[in-house]
Amino acid sequence: MAEKSPFLMYKGRPLVRSGNVLYYGSMAEKCVIMLQILTTKDEGDLMMAEKIQVQLLSTDPNVRMKDRILKKSEKVGLYNAMDIGSIWLERALSDK
Repeated sequence: MAEKSPFLMYKGRPLVRSGNVLYYGSMAEKCVIMLQILTTKDEGDLMMAEKIQVQLLSTDPNVRMKDRILKKSEKVGLYNAMDIGSIWLERALSDK
């Protein structure tokens, strides 16, 4: 039986939200994805994320915060942002 994680999982990696920022991946690995919701729109009773900034970040604590950004893009819609983010993360972690 699989061990239950305290986090929401997406494609086998944790997905954690803090306000308008989502982190995808484990801080124990060399990279994570940060998704920052820049704008939202009303869809009936729901607030939907519209513009999202996607960043591939290094988790190395010895690197300056400014230099931790490995890739950066802006996407429309959470699906598009998660799609490119998961591709970037898979590629970055496979280059071991």
